Amino acid sequence: MKYRSIFLSDIHLGTPGCQAELLLDFLTKHEAETYYLVGDIVDAWRIRRKGFLWPQAHNDVVQALLAKAHDGAEIYLIPGNHDEFLRSYLGTHFGGIEVVNTADFTSADGRRYLVTHGDQFDSIVVNAKWLAHLGDRAYDFILWLNTRINRLRHLWGGQYWSLSKWAKYQVKQAVNFISEYENVLTAEARRGGYDGVICGHIHSAAIRDMDGITYVNTGDWVESCTAVVELEDGRLSLIDWEISARLSRHRDRTRRARRARRKEKQLENV
Repeated sequence: MKYRSIFLSDIHLGTPGCQAELLLDFLTKHEAETYYLVGDIVDAWRIRRKGFLWPQAHNDVVQALLAKAHDGAEIYLIPGNHDEFLRSYLGTHFGGIEVVNTADFTSADGRRYLVTHGDQFDSIVVNAKWLAHLGDRAYDFILWLNTRINRLRHLWGGQYWSLSKWAKYQVKQAVNFISEYENVLTAEARRGGYDGVICGHIHSAAIRDMDGITYVNTGDWVESCTAVVELEDGRLSLIDWEISARLSRHRDRTRRARRARRKEKQLENV
């Protein structure tokens, strides 16, 4: 599929929870004129402590993005809190990928969007960084536990299930935090005269209208494997690639089963 723009965030390369293989599959099957990497692409917090992981698939993701830049795509990288070290390199190009603090994106239908990771509007990250790091370690534990739960579910024939996503929707405080985050980001967009805001940071994908301002969150590639794409007419659409890949695998299995049944019938008629 070819789009005008693709927005990705919260990939967290360097962590065990990064779904690099699914992202590679997505990048292989989708092209765009412009890519926006909306923060937390590399997890420098994890790199600075034990538990850092960099398998070949993570390197392949970087190479795939560099290849797209080499082939002529424009790619902008907006640092987040986990890769904030890149904020020291604003304006720098790495293999054709430009590092910018925020981006001013205009869609094909003329709507202007503020593109920002969003951590600057998270009071915990800004005012209590130690608490954000503590929460990050707790999050790592949940992802570790989630991996083992899903191994058991796989043995029983169950589908992938996100413990962290489930927990977010069960805890009232988390729901309230997400709501307040959305309000703060849309208010910032309104103050800047934008029609909408595109962000990441909270790993909660969404596209919704909030009092005339379009709030867009790209989600992540740890829990949900989501991306936002711009269609030719300027509309923004959310893609859940984990669900899409699952449906594709189901269709492939169904087609193989049908072919096998047809072959059996042909042999019976011989």
